[in-house]
Amino acid sequence: MNHSDDKPVIKPNGRALLPLCIFFALYITVFIVTGDLNRLPVSVAFVLTSIVALLFSGGSINLRIATFCRGAANDTIMLMVVIFILAGAFAGSAKAMGAVDATVNAVLYVLPSGMIPASIFVAACFISMSMGTSCGTIAALTPIAVGLSPQIGMDLPAMIGIVIGGSMFGDNLSFISDTTIVATQTQQVEMKDKFIVNVRIVWPMTLLLVLFYVYQGYGLHHGMHVVEDVKWIKIIPYLVVLGLALSQVNVMIVLLAGIFLSGVIGLFDAGFTVWDWAKAVNTGIVNDMGELIIVTLLAGGMFEVIRRNGGVDWLVDRITKNIRSKRKAEASIAALVACTDICTANNTIALIITGPVARKIGAMFGIDPRRTASLLDTCSCAMQGLLPYGAQVLIAAGIAGSVKPMEIVPYLYYPVLTGVAASLAIVFQYPRKYAGRKIT
Repeated sequence: MNHSDDKPVIKPNGRALLPLCIFFALYITVFIVTGDLNRLPVSVAFVLTSIVALLFSGGSINLRIATFCRGAANDTIMLMVVIFILAGAFAGSAKAMGAVDATVNAVLYVLPSGMIPASIFVAACFISMSMGTSCGTIAALTPIAVGLSPQIGMDLPAMIGIVIGGSMFGDNLSFISDTTIVATQTQQVEMKDKFIVNVRIVWPMTLLLVLFYVYQGYGLHHGMHVVEDVKWIKIIPYLVVLGLALSQVNVMIVLLAGIFLSGVIGLFDAGFTVWDWAKAVNTGIVNDMGELIIVTLLAGGMFEVIRRNGGVDWLVDRITKNIRSKRKAEASIAALVACTDICTANNTIALIITGPVARKIGAMFGIDPRRTASLLDTCSCAMQGLLPYGAQVLIAAGIAGSVKPMEIVPYLYYPVLTGVAASLAIVFQYPRKYAGRKIT
């Protein structure tokens, strides 16, 4: 392979960021015209901006295309794609064999009915950690929250806020969450390392919120439906995946084990066949991860073109121009991913866009990449959970039917507290150590 293309010095060039400017302009225009960011599929937005990147970059058309393809097929992008495929296959097979319903029933069975708000929050945390998706957790638990709300005398928007908050916990921390995958791969760190650092940042606020929900639930009328039939065996795949991931087993082996266990356990259940398993795996890959895989490839190619033309260097220079400390560098990373999420209403896309820039800023100021990955993921999830036009709030409001998105926002305590936790971690530079090594 000829590496001569990598030798020339890249000069900062603000014009190279034109594709990103158009990307944000597209979403802002769509929101102004339609009031709904979801009207523009993110894959279409990336196709258009990738074309712009190719048209307005320097060099021959063959060189531009070669640069784009090299970016789309680099090691980090391809590893992300493979992990997305396996994560989708695991999520699809686990859901099809009944693991989601079994997990919901098990959590509601185990948790005390006398603390319903806290129980629902913890249930959402555990289910989202298992499933790796906030939207899936919201879809599973919102109907339960809707049914419990009149029984316990709690406002429906408040109940839905609890579900959304717990779902964002797993979106931030789950090993199979797309945000975790993107955050760790763009910073090139292990999932377990990012998880440990992340937990140390958010656990005080999470515990505080659980205690608040316990207090809030005191004195409510406890009419929670008692779950009697729990199929415990169907929860095993989630527990195994979590255990293996924490044991630092390679993520691909972890997900393959989850897929295998989901299928085998499902085959023992009447009505679930090998063909159902194969269909579920296909559905999980194509329907749940298909667009994300396409977007990841397009984004990888587009950002390589932008980088090659000096756009990333220019952006980093501007962001870090007046920064003289790690705290300010970390704050700039947090602000960058939060603002990007506001514009895209998609925290995974926000991470794909800001990940390479954050990595470069982190390297300049000696920030531990585990910390960078954790801050990126935490801040993106905190902002995503607060957006009234974000998928999480819209799905919950849609399922509830009688609740408007803006009515839910005042009760979204967890996203606010995680944002506060990230801010405090930046100000006080916490945590400082992990596994005997200093986190800088």
